[in-house]
Amino acid sequence: MSTSVPPYSRKNPFSAPLSVNQRLTAESSEKDTRHFEISLKDSGLKYEVGDSLGIFPSNDPELVDAILTKLGFSGGEEVPAPHGALVPLKEALSHHYILTEPSKQLLEAIATKDQSAAFLKDLLNPSVKTELDRYLWGLDVLDPLTEFESARFAPEEFVKLLRKLQPRLYSIASSQKAHPSSVHLTVAIVRYESYNRLRKGVCSTFLAERTQSVPVFIHSAKHFHIPEDSNAPLIMVGPGTGIAPFRAFLQERKAAGAKGRNWLFFGEQHSASDFFYQEEFESYRSEEILTHLSTAFSRDQDFKIYVQHRMLENAEEIYQWLESGAYFYVCGDAARMAKDVDVALHSIVEKAGGKTPEQAKEYIEALKKTKHYRRDVY
Repeated sequence: MSTSVPPYSRKNPFSAPLSVNQRLTAESSEKDTRHFEISLKDSGLKYEVGDSLGIFPSNDPELVDAILTKLGFSGGEEVPAPHGALVPLKEALSHHYILTEPSKQLLEAIATKDQSAAFLKDLLNPSVKTELDRYLWGLDVLDPLTEFESARFAPEEFVKLLRKLQPRLYSIASSQKAHPSSVHLTVAIVRYESYNRLRKGVCSTFLAERTQSVPVFIHSAKHFHIPEDSNAPLIMVGPGTGIAPFRAFLQERKAAGAKGRNWLFFGEQHSASDFFYQEEFESYRSEEILTHLSTAFSRDQDFKIYVQHRMLENAEEIYQWLESGAYFYVCGDAARMAKDVDVALHSIVEKAGGKTPEQAKEYIEALKKTKHYRRDVY
């Protein structure tokens, strides 16, 4: 009699071996961007290109120990985890609660317990959210505990003022047709100095520095999947780590023998140090899997060039591709890049298509409705 293993999911993540941790950027680069390969062997997990991998990270043990020391706790005290079970405080702070951003509840409690922190209550007024964001930038839970030492807490009281640690989602950078038993990621490692302390991104440094085993699940992103029509042309705009899903798309199209044309726009700071997967993409170009590879290295000349500038330089041909049924994909930074790309796309449709601004807007709205314009931005 066979016993069925429950499927792995967000509620039941698979503990996956981290098999490759490789730096993509050269030592001379201002950035540390890594290629990770995570084994899915024996997990039964399946993914489509365009999906994301969910990862449950652990907090930096140095930060955990510093908070325990500051509060005078041993770490063995029993406290409730977010799911209700009692666990040792050190485990709770390591695996269950956010430590890199002080919660509003923690700030309010500190303001109540330490008179010199009373100004925090004013910052918590929703009408001054911008001022609160400015105050919190670069601060973690240890900072207000250090600044306002009169604020003391019992262990259970303290964890109830923290928010639950959430999984991180990363665009998958591989096709399961090409890599049946693994999943690849392209991750920028976050490290920076703030208030004379080194700050670390929770999940990026968890992967880069602290683990060989990764709790994972698949997060489906149906809105960003590749079109079923393998003859459809694809235009893919993915600067920086936004390149991840498009590496997966190209692997998928090669493995499937798709005939559709592919045009990739990639941007970073320097060609010599930041051209992720250069050999792979150039081999796709020589194999004619990639019809065009348009790059924008912003710091390689006196003036900055970004992917939207390369788009505008190719306005006529991009419009011809759209007219022939191309799907237009964008992945990456929502705050600036995706907005600039959208503005450039409107300009291309307006100028190359001979349309008024209103007609260009209608044209692009139609692309969205027919799912020919797809975005995965964060």
